[in-house]
Amino acid sequence: MNLAGILAASTSTAVLVEGESDRAAVEALAARQGLPLAALGVQVVAMGGITNIGHHLVALLDSPARTAPPLRIGGLYDAAEERFVIKGLDRVGLRPEDATTPLSAHGFFRCDRDLEDELIRALGVDAVTALITAEGELRSLERLQGQPAQRDRTTAQQLHRFFGSRGGRKEYYGRRLAEAVPLGHVPQPLSELLRWAT
Repeated sequence: MNLAGILAASTSTAVLVEGESDRAAVEALAARQGLPLAALGVQVVAMGGITNIGHHLVALLDSPARTAPPLRIGGLYDAAEERFVIKGLDRVGLRPEDATTPLSAHGFFRCDRDLEDELIRALGVDAVTALITAEGELRSLERLQGQPAQRDRTTAQQLHRFFGSRGGRKEYYGRRLAEAVPLGHVPQPLSELLRWAT
């Protein structure tokens, strides 16, 4: 994998996230907290899927353009996909094989399901529905909720499905949810990641 041009020359910390919606959420929350990521040498990299983490780790650590100090690498991941993070970290020697320390000790922070789910829980379904209504998309949500496959699911599950039901919506709402969540209720993996990164 060639990541030439992906990292700014001033980047000292790379934050790996699964996709663009995660990147949007991390950057939006950092801005709200007054954390100028670029000025702090932090860059959020969307990998296009967690299975790409090994390739990204190798490419970032082996880049001929990198100079001292060494690049710090961390990120967010979903609990169900922890094995990919472990395998990737083991592959590049960032985690001793068979280590029992939590991945957070290596800069990687776990979401229970995924970041959207964490943000939905932090905001609550009523606040998320109100946000969707304010965006003029309540009718679209209601159409989805009326589909046979959705009727027996919880409202939180329906909201989660709604965000992934149209191209660009997941990224847009990733940013909007991060902009709306009360700063006193930021999901733990997201707040821990930003503390680690900055």
